[in-house]
Amino acid sequence: MIGDRVHSVGSAAEAIGAYLQNGGLVMPPLVLCVVVLWFAIGWRWVTLNRGGAKSVRVLINNRLRDKPRVLKGIVDTAVHQGVALWAERKPYLRERLDEAFGSYQSEIKRYAMVVSTIVAIAPLLGLLGTVIGMIETFNSLSDMTLFSQTGGIAGGIATALFTTQMGLVVAVPGYIVKSVLDRRQRQIEHDLAQIKDILCSLSPARPEIQP
Repeated sequence: MIGDRVHSVGSAAEAIGAYLQNGGLVMPPLVLCVVVLWFAIGWRWVTLNRGGAKSVRVLINNRLRDKPRVLKGIVDTAVHQGVALWAERKPYLRERLDEAFGSYQSEIKRYAMVVSTIVAIAPLLGLLGTVIGMIETFNSLSDMTLFSQTGGIAGGIATALFTTQMGLVVAVPGYIVKSVLDRRQRQIEHDLAQIKDILCSLSPARPEIQP
């Protein structure tokens, strides 16, 4: 049974190697795009954690009432930090909140451009591979050779199809997950802005927000 597993793993590795080889010169950059894209997506997925479904008003009220809560995400942490700054009763609260929340703004935008860039260029790399494959195919047709050292017609068509497929495999799932992460980012940015507005308008004489 172990031997069968080793053989199946070896066969899978050979199939992957053949797939990458058939893709031609464009395949290594596409593989690199896959690695970088999903690293960036994984980092953003973990980072863009709001911390719960409760509204900002509820979170601030709970913090003002000293209700214990484990800080689970960016919004939870920002509420905790913002209420602490508000409680100090120092002037220029808005500027102090802007400075305190600056790190959150940078954190939630990190790798966003990387994801957008890879999702955009992956289909173009696939298209480049398609063009390279078609050029090889037409060269083989002009030489009237079905097979040559570079694969001839069969090799050219394989390159054209494999790279197009790989480019779409990289771009389509990446675009879908990117849309979800962008929506999370916009929600967190809105929550951070709302925290600032609420705390700056909060009266020390009545430290509670009406729902």
